[in-house]
Amino acid sequence: MKKKILLAACVLLVIILLCPIPSRMKDGGTVKYRGLLYSVSDVNRLAPSKESGHETGIVIEILGMQVFNSVK
Repeated sequence: MKKKILLAACVLLVIILLCPIPSRMKDGGTVKYRGLLYSVSDVNRLAPSKESGHETGIVIEILGMQVFNSVK
């Protein structure tokens, strides 16, 4: 019985840590998906200094460290 309770608590903890919460930024269309352990940003923001006028790409962070960045 104790094993089942511990297993259920572990599964609930994993769901809480990995469940993404989307938030929309007011910079031109960026969407940031955040869990407690990670963050994924789908970047689409205005950048007047660029020739095209905007930046697009994906940024992935795990435990606060940037793992992948394809923003151009």
